[in-house]
Amino acid sequence: MKRRHILAAALSLCLVMPVMAAPFAFTDLQGKVQRLSDFEGKWVLVNFWATWCPPCLEEIPDLIELHEAHKRKDLVVIGVALDSTEKSVREFVNRFAIPYPVAFSDYDQAAQVGEVSVLPTSYLYDPKGELVSYQEGMLTRSSVESYIKSKQ
Repeated sequence: MKRRHILAAALSLCLVMPVMAAPFAFTDLQGKVQRLSDFEGKWVLVNFWATWCPPCLEEIPDLIELHEAHKRKDLVVIGVALDSTEKSVREFVNRFAIPYPVAFSDYDQAAQVGEVSVLPTSYLYDPKGELVSYQEGMLTRSSVESYIKSKQ
């Protein structure tokens, strides 16, 4: 019985401890490769979304604000569009003037970051390149900023 409690405690610690991230590379719509290693010293938020996904579309204004507020300082937002067509993604990015890098990708490439079972899903890396958080479902600018502030 005692052994089960120790195992349960060890597993819960693994879930909250930072994990060294596997390197990822996504080619954005401008043809530039976005790699985790390119952003050493910055927080990196990788957001998986689709043009047809209402919660994804609802969170994009917050992601734009987050990007605009932090792009020159300490945080990078990378959008990765899944389950859409490249044409629809390009049209969407242009129509809504999304300023952060957006890649058109698929679930096989998404797996280099982690599992994506619902959209939107976001992964957050700290300035050392460690995966520190992920969220299935919508996030907000304030939730990301609060999380980062709590870790500094």
